[in-house]
Amino acid sequence: MTLEKPNRLLRCPGFDSTQMEPNRAITIVRRDQRDFLSDKAVIDYYDHRKKLLTWLLRLGKQPDKAQGYSPYTVCQTGHRLSRFDMWVWENSSDGYKFPPDHEDAKAYMEEVAMRDVTESTKGKNLGALGRYSKWLQHKYNRDEWEFKWAFNSSGGNNAPRDFLMKEERRKIRQAALEKDGTPNYGTEPELIEADPDSWKFTSLVWVSLDAGLRPDEVGNAKVQWCDPENGMLRIPREDSSKNEGNWKVGLTERTAKALSEWLDERSRHPRYEDTDKLWLTRHGNRYGSNELSRILKDLCDRAGITYENRQMSWYTIRHSVGTHMTEERDLAATKAQLRHNNPQTTMKYDNVPIEDIQNALDKMG
Repeated sequence: MTLEKPNRLLRCPGFDSTQMEPNRAITIVRRDQRDFLSDKAVIDYYDHRKKLLTWLLRLGKQPDKAQGYSPYTVCQTGHRLSRFDMWVWENSSDGYKFPPDHEDAKAYMEEVAMRDVTESTKGKNLGALGRYSKWLQHKYNRDEWEFKWAFNSSGGNNAPRDFLMKEERRKIRQAALEKDGTPNYGTEPELIEADPDSWKFTSLVWVSLDAGLRPDEVGNAKVQWCDPENGMLRIPREDSSKNEGNWKVGLTERTAKALSEWLDERSRHPRYEDTDKLWLTRHGNRYGSNELSRILKDLCDRAGITYENRQMSWYTIRHSVGTHMTEERDLAATKAQLRHNNPQTTMKYDNVPIEDIQNALDKMG
């Protein structure tokens, strides 16, 4: 059926849809579900789903502290729970049912456990069902779902994937200094000419090299975060990627200067008159992970850094901050700089960079 209601969670207290990447959305009822269900069942399911997703955004993480999950987490959880609900209906003699019960969840995880997928995928499905159970406890006073499985959503690998070596970070920083700074905003004939002296890309990349910004943090970054005079970013809890606390993030003197230059340039740019977003794409949109990955690969090409056999995404920059900060200081400094709420997350950076291993091998003879 065709829903006569908005099928994306656009507005609810504590959520601004602009926090989502342009190519992502929190979908309430998927198309395959609408095709499977009767008109009355779609209306019934829509109401339940909207309440579930809203609760996850506003309260789901720590209900007693009114802390919800990030929009990205709710988006991914919503997709996984849609697949679970669909599986329940397709494997039930009665078809549509709501809410699902503990036996449904256990049977589904038995099947997921046997699939030829990574432990990370299995762990993320297990985590999503745990959030579903938490909401059912809250809404219907159901018993907690328990599973015999203990899959790790990180795949059981505590080490960061790929990161930039120190020399590579220096090359990326230099390439960003030489990269043209867009402003190419607007459409013909109002297209604004690109400015080769713009500080936009330089500030975006350098701040990320210092702060290890996640892709959604780049997209959500606001002018109010910036304190270049004191060499820091001040990220309030409501703007933080994980919605967990207020953060003060250190910047180098060089980065703080670039950021100050960009803020001055930005204040005179007509494209930024009606927004507090710190950086926008050439089309006037917030940055997402795909656009940022393209920027990083372009910088690698300019700097002569090969990445054919590496995972080169914006998180590669973040992993480099964690790895080298731990090497230079300690895990406590890394935890603060990367804005980790859980110390276990920081522990994955307690490893030895490959250049140190090479130095040790050289000395060993």
